[in-house]
Amino acid sequence: MTRKYKLHNGKVGSALAVRLTPKASRNAIVGIQEDGTVKVHVTAPPVDGQDNEALIALLAETLDMPMENISIVAGETGRDKLISILGMDAVTLTTLIRQHLS
Repeated sequence: MTRKYKLHNGKVGSALAVRLTPKASRNAIVGIQEDGTVKVHVTAPPVDGQDNEALIALLAETLDMPMENISIVAGETGRDKLISILGMDAVTLTTLIRQHLS
C-alpha cells in the first residue's frame, strides 16, 4: 500500500495563560496564580490594542526572542489571554518566566 500524502513537521512551541492588568505603574511579570496563569502588568492602556502590544514586547524581551514568535491566540479583547510562543518548549518557558518574577 502506498500513501498519497507526506508528513511534515509542524511548528513547535508552547502556550502561556496570562492575566493582564493594563495602566499599571510599570511593565512587569508579577506572579503566577495557583492555576498556572501568569499575572502581567503593563503601563499601556487597553485602547486600540496598545496593552496587547506592550504584553508581546515584554514577553519578547523576557524570553529573548523575536516578537514575531509570540501571538495572542485567544482573549485579545479581555484580560485573560492565551499566548502562543513558537520555538520554545514549556519547560524553558516556565523557567524563564519564574526567573523574571518581580
